[in-house]
Amino acid sequence: MHSQLEKAKLFRALHERPGAFIIPNPWDAGTAKLLATMGFEALATTSLGLANMLGRVTVSREMILQNCRDIVEATELPVSVDLENCGADAPGAAAEAIRLAAEAGAVGGSIEDSTGNRQSPIYDFSLAVERVQAAVEVAKSLSFPFTLTARAENFLHGRTDLDDTIRRLQAFEAAGADVLYAPGLYDLATIRTVVSALKKPFNLVMGFADPTLTLDQLSAAGVKRISVGGALSRVALAAFLKCVREMKDLGTFSFVREMAPIKDLKAAFAAVKG
Repeated sequence: MHSQLEKAKLFRALHERPGAFIIPNPWDAGTAKLLATMGFEALATTSLGLANMLGRVTVSREMILQNCRDIVEATELPVSVDLENCGADAPGAAAEAIRLAAEAGAVGGSIEDSTGNRQSPIYDFSLAVERVQAAVEVAKSLSFPFTLTARAENFLHGRTDLDDTIRRLQAFEAAGADVLYAPGLYDLATIRTVVSALKKPFNLVMGFADPTLTLDQLSAAGVKRISVGGALSRVALAAFLKCVREMKDLGTFSFVREMAPIKDLKAAFAAVKG
């Protein structure tokens, strides 16, 4: 069994070796175990996947942390937690989420500059930077190397200002963030522009990017980490809805031919911790 320190070092090493790596996003213990048996080297939680699982539009910080605990306990893999805006506006209160994530077993986590307020969706630049600085201070105070990811959320909220997004990422980098992240970037040229403006590792989420892009292309463009956010959850729900519509509208059940074999699921769940 790996200690949290060992997991943290393994996670850091993934960011330091050549090329990009994929960090998929389970939403519960079962999907975490399935991903672990597929050979992935680290996992990241998804607040959207969690919200979908719970049938909610939004989730609280405690819900996020409990989901993190469940996923951490399910496998031996390093886990990074999607903390959204860390559940608070004030830098000190937001940074507390980093300590709580560490206590939940995570070896990495994110802080974003999205407010959660539709009328004013992005924190002012100076406050956004102060929040990252506070999170960095907490991360560095921990007894293991917590990998802090800072996210610039402009593109998810209709603010397609690439210059401002790069400015924010560079400021987060200067504040001490270990990984930078700007969800909503779509094409390879834009991704290259962003990555080339940074010195720290960059995380690309494929839930919003051109789906024809490949691991090799993104690695060549300088991307270090590739996640999928809530995409796996949404694809699973799309399959669920397709089956439900067939039952309701046609009264047929042809979808049962596509069920995952029970023996395969039991073998996967038995093969990993938990």
